[in-house]
Amino acid sequence: MTTHNEEPRWLNDEEQRTWRAYLHATMLLEDHLDRQLQRDAKMPHVYYGLLVQLAQAPRRRMRMTELARHAKITRSRLSHAIARLEKHGWVRREDCPSDKRGQNAILTDEGYEVLEQSAPGHVTAVRQALFDRLSQEQQKSLGEIMRIIAEGLQPNEAGADLPWLR
Repeated sequence: MTTHNEEPRWLNDEEQRTWRAYLHATMLLEDHLDRQLQRDAKMPHVYYGLLVQLAQAPRRRMRMTELARHAKITRSRLSHAIARLEKHGWVRREDCPSDKRGQNAILTDEGYEVLEQSAPGHVTAVRQALFDRLSQEQQKSLGEIMRIIAEGLQPNEAGADLPWLR
């Protein structure tokens, strides 16, 4: 971090190319996956991710605050998404028995079926857009790099200013 008196460490030409390539690729990938899921499953990529999180949770249920943390979205955005998924009958909410202020999101049987039907097309899109373009060594390097970046951006200490904690 720089103070107001210090000159920032500007990106050199190679760093600038890498940064712009990263931004370009991630925007294109997210758009590609979102369009595929909208076309094939009539849902945005973020909703698919929520269904996946619920499908992998014990008894296909998760506290809303935990789901927001896993999905890396604000609780407000999650609440809106869950409301839309409820309208489709794919998810339902119920109060937490242990905490009357909290709620659980539960993947319904219909939601699980939608996920099962949309998963093959989604994994094909991911594979074609990302993994089929990289060697095994590049895939391993990409995974290691992304984990390092994620660890640096997601502090574990209490009071961290992260959107899904708001």
